[in-house]
Amino acid sequence: MRSRASALLVCLLAAAPSQASRTPSAESKHARVTLAPEVTSIRPGQPFWVGLRLELDENWHTYWKNPGDSGLPTTIRWTLPEGFVASAIHWPLPHRFLIDPLMSYAYADEVWLLTEIRPPSQLAQAEVAIAARVDWLECEDVCLPGQARLDFTLPVRAVAPERSEHAAVIERFRARLPATPTFSARAAAAASSVTLTVAGAARPREAYFFPARAGVIEHALPQELGRTAMEFSLSLPRAVNGALPEVLEGVLEIDGKGFELKLPIAGAAAAPPATEATPGAGALTLAPALGLAFVGGLILNLMPCVLPVLSLKVMSFVRQGAEGRGPLRHALAFTAGVVAFFLGLAGALLALRAGGEQIGWGFQLQSPGFVVFMAMLFLLLSLNLLGVFEVGQSLTAAGNLAAGKTGLAGSFWNGALATLVATPCTAPFMGSALGFALGQSAAVTLLVFGVLGLGMAAPYVVLASSPALLTRLPRPGAWLERFKQAMAFPLLGTVAFLVWLFGRQVGIDAVGWLLFALLLVAFGGWAYGQAAGVAGTRRALMLGSAGTLAVAGLLVGMQQAQATPQGELAVSDGWVAYSPGELLALRAAGTPVFVDFTADWCLSCQVNERVALEREAVRERFRAKGVVLMKADWTRRDETITRALLDHGRQGVPLYVLYGRDPQAPPRILPEVLTPGIVLAALDEL
Repeated sequence: MRSRASALLVCLLAAAPSQASRTPSAESKHARVTLAPEVTSIRPGQPFWVGLRLELDENWHTYWKNPGDSGLPTTIRWTLPEGFVASAIHWPLPHRFLIDPLMSYAYADEVWLLTEIRPPSQLAQAEVAIAARVDWLECEDVCLPGQARLDFTLPVRAVAPERSEHAAVIERFRARLPATPTFSARAAAAASSVTLTVAGAARPREAYFFPARAGVIEHALPQELGRTAMEFSLSLPRAVNGALPEVLEGVLEIDGKGFELKLPIAGAAAAPPATEATPGAGALTLAPALGLAFVGGLILNLMPCVLPVLSLKVMSFVRQGAEGRGPLRHALAFTAGVVAFFLGLAGALLALRAGGEQIGWGFQLQSPGFVVFMAMLFLLLSLNLLGVFEVGQSLTAAGNLAAGKTGLAGSFWNGALATLVATPCTAPFMGSALGFALGQSAAVTLLVFGVLGLGMAAPYVVLASSPALLTRLPRPGAWLERFKQAMAFPLLGTVAFLVWLFGRQVGIDAVGWLLFALLLVAFGGWAYGQAAGVAGTRRALMLGSAGTLAVAGLLVGMQQAQATPQGELAVSDGWVAYSPGELLALRAAGTPVFVDFTADWCLSCQVNERVALEREAVRERFRAKGVVLMKADWTRRDETITRALLDHGRQGVPLYVLYGRDPQAPPRILPEVLTPGIVLAALDEL
């Protein structure tokens, strides 16, 4: 009996590696997708390659990282054990698919997309599970989106791993990846082209440059090849209305072999070719963009998310005017806070974009952790206004915004907070200005954002610098204390809104924990207030308790912010969730589509939906015209939606795009503030 058990155990152990390293795969209508490692086990600290194989039916194709004039690249979202790091996708050289007037960069038949995974140097577990969510687009005359969740498990071994059955094909495709060039190259911009010159390479029979990003060159126009005795050149037609980057990045194909290039572009500031102006960022120049930014900043003061904070600033003007201190210095400090924070946000956007992140305006509210922090901050501010606790002058200088103190630092941080809560509120005129700004050089971007801040702060500078206006403000009295307490309730309403938003992002279970965390923070604020009337050891104990409760609440809230989102965001009746593949398929079939780029934290979006898009007359006209309603919900971070916004020259929501029946016709961009009449007029023109 014991010998039989031993034999069975030996058989199971022998079978374990092959079972653990089985190859996961999935099928769509026209593609078969496989995720395969090159090894049969993992050695700590030793990198290994994983290949994603896409095998396509005849005449079907999928896309490169820059799909060209149409399509979407394949994406892989990894779920890895702690300490594991996955590289970006290594893309083989693509093929050109010209369907006049569009050029796409794609793969047919079969392609392997490769990723290098690096495990940590120490691994305690006996085996590790690696999973990936894969999204792709398969196209022929129509395009169909595909999605699969694939995973595999590999044992951990201290010895060098053996090659898997897929190692040979992975190695073969790895050899086909674009190589580091052995020649020298340079790039220079002119008004309508970029000239790529190569020296030290054999004269090619054929050469072609695949740009790594869209909007740099016109993909469908020919690239003219010129040859001399010592070098050759390619004339690349510049994209119409495209902002030329400072660096030309992509793959140069020379007689069928690819080389990775990343070159500074001499004269990158040269003007792009002139064309008819189109709606969006491309139609702007610097002067109109600055004007729109200033007006957009002015209008931000009317947004409901900003009004509670700004009411406190006006209240401080009342006090300062009554005490004869002159509020102009405080207004200038407030302006400095607004402008500095706008410049800081612009710098953060530029830095994250330079690091390859796909983000847009209002990105901070896509982070559940930031929502938790803001909910706790506004709760403490409201408790302060209600008199639960008062803060001293030193804390005021660090950022107290509500207690009515007079320090210049308090005014500065008041402006910073106003900016922080204003950014999700996209005012009219801001969308085009921001789209223009973030497509320009860093200096121009910072200039536009600075003018946006000046526009927001301008009314307070005017008020503070005008004695005639200040005399019209009411005199302080008992009403001022009641007004201060009343201002706590809009802030508490903001807390309620942030809790609802957190639930949309993470789920209802996490909301319960967040409410508990807010209770701890409120208890800590109360304990801090009670410590004001005592001294000695008892005061120290109460202050320590207040700090402990606040930190505990913050930790509980931040832990819930890391929770996995529960399900997909709900889509209201009559709308379908945004899908680039489905949009392409509908356009190819001649079906009109209306796309609503929105987010739950965007109050302008919510107003537009209730005022215009959900009106029965508008919904009836949509149905009569056969328009498919598509909602791109940007409440949580979504790189696909971010990329679509950037393609339309926008950095944030709201954005409303109406596609007509002609697949080749450009879409119509509707204004950021909608009325039923605007939407109905646009539909009548279909």
